[in-house]
Amino acid sequence: MTAAREPADPAAKVIPIESAPSWSGPEPRPALADRLADGVGAALSGQLGATATRLLGKGWEQRAAGGLGFLRRRLTGDYEVDDFGFDRELTEEVFLAMLRPLAEKYFRIDVRGTEHIPADGGVLIVANHSGTIPLDALMTQVAVHDHADRHLRMLAADLVFVLPVVNELARKAGHTLACNEDAQTLLERGEVVGVWPEGFKGIGKPFADRYKLQRFGRGGFVASALRAGVPIVPCSIVGAEETYPMIGNFKTLARLLGLPYVPITPTFPWLGPLGAIPLPTKWTIQFGEPIPTDSYPKDAADDPMLVFNLTDQVRETIQHTLYKLLVQRRSVFG
Repeated sequence: MTAAREPADPAAKVIPIESAPSWSGPEPRPALADRLADGVGAALSGQLGATATRLLGKGWEQRAAGGLGFLRRRLTGDYEVDDFGFDRELTEEVFLAMLRPLAEKYFRIDVRGTEHIPADGGVLIVANHSGTIPLDALMTQVAVHDHADRHLRMLAADLVFVLPVVNELARKAGHTLACNEDAQTLLERGEVVGVWPEGFKGIGKPFADRYKLQRFGRGGFVASALRAGVPIVPCSIVGAEETYPMIGNFKTLARLLGLPYVPITPTFPWLGPLGAIPLPTKWTIQFGEPIPTDSYPKDAADDPMLVFNLTDQVRETIQHTLYKLLVQRRSVFG
């Protein structure tokens, strides 16, 4: 038997499709596919954003925007370079950003005494040199920028400026030729200038002579500071000596290549390219109390005895600080 059909609701009214009410919003009613696409897109965007935050940390959007802005300025040439070739933005955004993990995570540098670096005005930082490869100069550049909020303009050897690629990069990073004229010009402009007076004799000395300062030359850096009337800040670096312990020197090869030395270390050249990886030593960079020069007369830089005495004072200060830091050090790697 077929069930009886219920009577139709007399109040029910069938509305023809043609006469159904239209969408009354300010915009045309979105199609279902469009609404679904928008929802999926929002969900994916939120998921990708959360993933990026976990991987890159908070603020990655601002960093990404800053990076894109940096690339745009590079491509359009909208950036400044001073008459020495120093590119401040490239140094901060690229060079220092690449060196910072090495300083903070690999060498775990303990930076001390940055309160002795004046907040403004010219100052000459004089440091010991060691380690076969001049990583100590680069790490000091990071320390001065990150802990004293100033850029270190380093005086570099002639060799730096004859090497292809290295020459251009050094100029852009703020390095300039180690000559009295350039040093005095930068100091008079109010820059922080860094000098390593031992030169290649310090950086290329045998491991047996570690932490024994070599000669500081004729004191040209002191004469520049006297002429500019700026303080001299001694800087002592412990830890760099052991990054590449130099146990020998390929002297014949060095002469053929026109280099001051070709090092032999416990890992180089025996391990090939792996031998170029520095040992993860623990570093300390100590900035000492400034030695003022503004009380001397204008012609003090022409007094060889005064220049010699000040040079010796700076050297002895760095040497004694090195000894104190070595006594305090628990181990080379910790």
